[in-house]
Amino acid sequence: MSMTRSQPASNAAARRAHLLILLVVQLLMATEVVALVIRQQWLHLFLVTGIMTATLLPVILRRRLPIRIPSEIQIFVVLFVFATLFLGEVRDYYERIWWWDLALHATAGLLLGIFGFMIVYMLNEDRRVDLHMRPSFVALFAFFFALGIGGLWEIFEFAMDQTFGMTMQKPTPGDPSGLTDTMHDLIVNMVGAAMISVAGWRYLRKTRASYVDSWARRFIERNPQIFGD
Repeated sequence: MSMTRSQPASNAAARRAHLLILLVVQLLMATEVVALVIRQQWLHLFLVTGIMTATLLPVILRRRLPIRIPSEIQIFVVLFVFATLFLGEVRDYYERIWWWDLALHATAGLLLGIFGFMIVYMLNEDRRVDLHMRPSFVALFAFFFALGIGGLWEIFEFAMDQTFGMTMQKPTPGDPSGLTDTMHDLIVNMVGAAMISVAGWRYLRKTRASYVDSWARRFIERNPQIFGD
């Protein structure tokens, strides 16, 4: 089967997988909503309903959104938001599982590195943009992009803790301020970003097909209003 014939089938399979995962996640959170109402935990109830809305809106407003995002990326985003905010904050996985926070920040480094890599890759592929960057620069951009977003997230955690008295920066017996947790988060985020940056650099050097290439090309094809014909 040729690539052109197999691609629509692959796209349809990814979309079905996205909808199935989204359905399971929504059912789990809906069950939690009932329990939170019974226990009158209104802050967590507000957070869970916000997560449900945020993960549903891209599907409900799919045809009205200004851009079309590949289903594989939407799957990663849904699972990451579910693991971070629902399992981590609402179900207290940050407290129950000591490595949960580190694993999610490492995953965030990977995802943000992929996103940063895709941004520069799409600019290189766009015929209207006279831009041809070396693989080493693309890798550096992806690396520092992921570090920058990771740093902004840590600022957000600090602001939430200071403003609303939350504990998004996890205190430890030896460091009640949460600075150690912040530095651990930044370090694992850096490791994840470095892994993706090196992988992206090798990909550009060898010019081999990859999932990132497929996602980037489909993003370009589905968003002609941004990239033109």
